[in-house]
Amino acid sequence: MSVIVAVKLTGDTEVFKKSLSERADDYRKIAERAKEKGALHHRFAVGDGFVIVNDEWETAEAFQSFFGDPAMREFISAAGGDPSVPPEIIWGDSIESPDQF
Repeated sequence: MSVIVAVKLTGDTEVFKKSLSERADDYRKIAERAKEKGALHHRFAVGDGFVIVNDEWETAEAFQSFFGDPAMREFISAAGGDPSVPPEIIWGDSIESPDQF
C-alpha cells in the first residue's frame, strides 16, 4: 500500500518559482533520485508565502529517508525555503475510492 504525503514549506515563492526554470536540471536529478527511492507521483502547488509538495510514495519510510537527507534541506533553502520554519508534513495510507480520477 502506498502513502500520500503533503509537505508545506514556508518561504519566498518568487525565489522558488524562479528556481524551477533556473535549476530545472537539478529538479530533474532530484526527481530521478526520488523515483529510485520509491516516489510514485509528485506535484507542487504555490500559495501565499508557502509551497505545497504533494507526493505519493511506496512507503512513509522511503519518503522520510529521501526528505531527511541534508542535501534536500540545503536545496530547499537555496530554492527559497525558510530554514527557520520546520516543514509541516502529513501522510496517510492511500486507499481506492469510487470517485477517484
